[in-house]
Amino acid sequence: MTSYRLDVLEAFLIDLNRVSAEVILPLFRAENGLENKAGAGGFDPVTLADKNAEAAIRKLIATRFPDHGVIGEEFGEDRPDAEWVWVVDPVDGTRAFVAGLPVWTTLIGLRHRGKPVLGSIGQPILGEIYIGHGGGSRLVTRQGSRVLKVRKGLSLDRAIIATTDPEACFDAEERLAWRQIRAAARLARTGCDAYAYAQVAAGHVDLVIESGLKAWDIEAAIPVLAGAGGFVTDWRGGPIGPKGGQMAIAGDRDILEAALVSLAPAARNPN
Repeated sequence: MTSYRLDVLEAFLIDLNRVSAEVILPLFRAENGLENKAGAGGFDPVTLADKNAEAAIRKLIATRFPDHGVIGEEFGEDRPDAEWVWVVDPVDGTRAFVAGLPVWTTLIGLRHRGKPVLGSIGQPILGEIYIGHGGGSRLVTRQGSRVLKVRKGLSLDRAIIATTDPEACFDAEERLAWRQIRAAARLARTGCDAYAYAQVAAGHVDLVIESGLKAWDIEAAIPVLAGAGGFVTDWRGGPIGPKGGQMAIAGDRDILEAALVSLAPAARNPN
């Protein structure tokens, strides 16, 4: 990253989390303008928190860095081929949000020349921002900050693993792969969306398996996990493509490799 000082971009990323939190928090467990983007064919919720927070994030980016592009879940692409592009999911885990569960997060990542280089996973109810890049990651709270490090030295049979919703998010082959991994692991949790990614970076969770992700669902987490010493791959063990897809996040390489054995038969071609 040569065009901007890293500390300037990190400080701005924290500002983006602050302005989005100011919009989202008054709408949590309150009237939030819930809509269903899927119409009669299913349930894909969006709220005023999603829309208004992304609008606030885009406005601040346009003010501070008018040459930067933005890709967001709610309002699409603006100069996606720019040298610097922000990738935004204002409320990742909208289903948790509308259920009143404080495990949703705000995901904000930054691409430089197409590669994720900086990211944050914010949980404003808890006052947490997990922020990182290839040089290191930290948890920023109201009390200060601390270094993030993944947990190392465990095998899969001692691991804590997670996914969002294996029944809704996985097809039959993918569910079989998940069940094999779950049977081998010590403990499995579901329903935490990207907050589980943050807990891998913090050393509390060892493996997260997901599928059907969009870029805004995962790109913010890639630098956070890299800076904490973790790994983010597709189900073949390769890099995550620019459009998302299947994903495995792990703190320990041995756990990742063990999981990939089960994931490989259900792996899709990368983007």
